[in-house]
Amino acid sequence: MSNSTATLAQRPRTASVTRATAATKSAGGGRYPQALLHQIVAPALHLPEAAAALVFAAARQRGPIARDVIAQVTGLSIATVNRQVTALLDVGLLRERADLAVSGAIGRPRVPVEVNHEPFLTLGVHIGARTTSIVAADLFGRTLDVVETPTPRGGQAAALSAIAGSARRYLSRWHRRSPLWLGVATGGVVDSATGYLDHPRLGWSDAPVGPVLAESLGLPVSVASHVDAMAGAELLLGVRRQPVKSATSLYVYARETVGYALSIGGRVHSPTSGPGTIAALPVRSELLGSTGQLESTVSDEAVLAAARRARIVPADGPSSTVTAVLRAARQGDEQAAALVAERARVLGEAVALLRDMLNPDDLIVGGQAFTEYPEGMPLVESAFAERSVLGHRDIRVTAFGNRVQEAGAGVVSLGGLYADPLGAMRRTPHARGAHLTPRRPEVSA
Repeated sequence: MSNSTATLAQRPRTASVTRATAATKSAGGGRYPQALLHQIVAPALHLPEAAAALVFAAARQRGPIARDVIAQVTGLSIATVNRQVTALLDVGLLRERADLAVSGAIGRPRVPVEVNHEPFLTLGVHIGARTTSIVAADLFGRTLDVVETPTPRGGQAAALSAIAGSARRYLSRWHRRSPLWLGVATGGVVDSATGYLDHPRLGWSDAPVGPVLAESLGLPVSVASHVDAMAGAELLLGVRRQPVKSATSLYVYARETVGYALSIGGRVHSPTSGPGTIAALPVRSELLGSTGQLESTVSDEAVLAAARRARIVPADGPSSTVTAVLRAARQGDEQAAALVAERARVLGEAVALLRDMLNPDDLIVGGQAFTEYPEGMPLVESAFAERSVLGHRDIRVTAFGNRVQEAGAGVVSLGGLYADPLGAMRRTPHARGAHLTPRRPEVSA
């Protein structure tokens, strides 16, 4: 997984500049017409606000549900609820459950409604430094299926073409569901207005991720920073309680890279110039390499390098992995246990520093550095408590465990539907009457 955010400040962009750049490229090269760029939609990583979105959210979270109950939980008038339910029924996102109507009730308003999830899916793509995941999700945000392939190497044009080809072949398997949207979560600097990406770790510069996938699959496409996407998944899919819109939430991620995202007022804060970076946050650890910077100290690569130096795992080969280091720690290898304990300490202190600076109402950690070795969380919490100068604050581990990357990609593909279900459906091939199978189908080898 990748989040090469250390270069974020090198090339700040504004949405207006990048839109102009994209239009110039389109006009000059003729590759991406303006009509195609309209299929690139900025990700909507926030709680529902519009009337139709509130009604759809009530059906997702509480359905089957009666219209009068929707009015109670949303605060909308019954007339507004009836209008929105009718519109959502018309586009196929809701369906009525006449079999659950109250006995003796007269009229359609007494018939409960629920999400009509079986006919549809959305597609999420997570582009990581080593692997790319393709995720099919239903309208509840549940993962239907996921496949992983190595992230293509070489030039960015060939790599994007390969990813698009993999997505087309994957989508061609879903004969009984209509695809509505495609969401991409990736590291680097994302221009959400145009779907272009700078990803130094992959060697990509102004890579037209959104346009390539929109052209290939014929779907609306949203592209987001992967840490923003994970924070969005927590906000929209992973809540254990109804979030308070005035609350703030800090999400800290660590695996091969480190990153953070803030949710403020029910919305993931996504700066135009890209997410901030904590990669160079000062830390101390001789055991993990003494680089003095957070990412190069706690990354999977750093832990594996230290384990190789200590001969816990071989210098190379299939058994030279972080998973093998964690297995050795569980089996009582003292050196391996010391390494993962040291990573837990460094992470706990780093989270404490971020908490003390930002003092959020809610604190969440995710990524395999936290979730793949849950035995280390008490050490993270202990280091956090010792380092923080503020009062006690619980650390909540992501609701998605080791599947947080696919949850992030999935929520980017669903955010537009959750924020504006009627408007989103007008953009889809389903509404345009287009052929719903992928363009230029390829025969799998």
